[in-house]
Amino acid sequence: MMERPPCALTIAGSDSGGGAGIQADLATFRALGVHGACVLTALTAQNTRGVRGILEVPPEFVERQLEAVLEDLPLEWGKTGMLYTEGVRRAVVSGAKRHGLRLVVDPVRRASTGAELSRGGMEELLAVAEVVTPNVPEAEELSGLRIRSLEGMRKAAEKIAERGAKAVLLKGGHLRGSRVSDLLYLEGKVRVFEAPRLSPSFHGTGCVLSAALTAELAKGKGVEEAVEAALAFLRGLLGRGLKVGRGELLVLDPVLPLREEAERGRAVEEVWRAAQLLCSEPRFASLLPEVGTNVVMVPAGAKELSQVVGLSGRIVEVEGRPHLTGFPKAGGSEHVARLVLTASSFDPSLRAGLNLRFSPSLVRACRRLGLEVGEFRREEEPRGVKTMAWAVKYLAGKRGKVPRVIVDRGGRGKEAMVRLLGRTPAEVAELALRLLREVEEREG
Repeated sequence: MMERPPCALTIAGSDSGGGAGIQADLATFRALGVHGACVLTALTAQNTRGVRGILEVPPEFVERQLEAVLEDLPLEWGKTGMLYTEGVRRAVVSGAKRHGLRLVVDPVRRASTGAELSRGGMEELLAVAEVVTPNVPEAEELSGLRIRSLEGMRKAAEKIAERGAKAVLLKGGHLRGSRVSDLLYLEGKVRVFEAPRLSPSFHGTGCVLSAALTAELAKGKGVEEAVEAALAFLRGLLGRGLKVGRGELLVLDPVLPLREEAERGRAVEEVWRAAQLLCSEPRFASLLPEVGTNVVMVPAGAKELSQVVGLSGRIVEVEGRPHLTGFPKAGGSEHVARLVLTASSFDPSLRAGLNLRFSPSLVRACRRLGLEVGEFRREEEPRGVKTMAWAVKYLAGKRGKVPRVIVDRGGRGKEAMVRLLGRTPAEVAELALRLLREVEEREG
């Protein structure tokens, strides 16, 4: 029998621009391994520049949606977003009480662009909230206090808790400062989470955070642990916002970690196959440098060395044959990874590479096969730079593009090498074996 995944419910409005609301909530649930059910409370006509219209879903139909999912799915946790009218809020509170649904309440009052998304008070909703997640303006409205400091956040959170919420996660992004402080008020205790401030304006951060918190709670975490995990998830997305419209706002992509994981897995497989191909040819040992050969691949979207997949060991010579040590992993290479990562920043098609023993006969074979060869000399390298990054930039500037073959004559304590670049690990591995045959057939 198949194992059931954890489930969570979002009760919110639809964002026609796709960056917040139901759309962001369901994407967040999916990214965190939780099946998402939804109850739609309103339709909005909006984009990254503003909200143009709101169409409320009648409270009776909100109630019917709630009954449909709650009587069937194993839902213990749900979250609320845009609840436009008092009638809709009453329907949600009634349904949650009747079915024992525990609620994370995101007290949405206005959109990122300033449009009003809620009318009337939230007393009944706060009274049934397990966790409420206001930003500073929302917390001021709910508590009746002005908030200008961390101490003001604490007092406001305490006031909100007095209205029934069991825990308050007050988001401090609206306060000034180089760092952002988020405050969790739980059972009379306060915990502050700090992080550097990022300058862009994002659309949907509140939705993603409250949905991530709900997902973590649905997976069985306690409130404090779930808050910590949800904040970490959100901060992992910030700084990588997507410019999808003509407005100033950037939207987040909660499923980005899943795509990155898939790309990394694909790169691991491709590096592994290429390394095995090289090791299947005993004569490849003649091309192995003293430090060994590494094969690397830059997954799509990778920007850091830690994201580049390479062998944790090397291909080395053992009893005259190539022998593979280690396995492919992200961060498994530094020098070859830096070379390929820099090359891919100039030419995105160049996402793989490997290093070979330098010999004049190998360089001649490269030229005979029509490969563009670039060469750099370490004595020309400026002080304080990373050799592989500098070499690529130097050759790209000199030639107008990155050559497929980069020749390094070495230097004091630095072994001379030939490095190949290509689209895939298989391509550079096959090229290396082709060069091996060319050298053997033409030069003996």
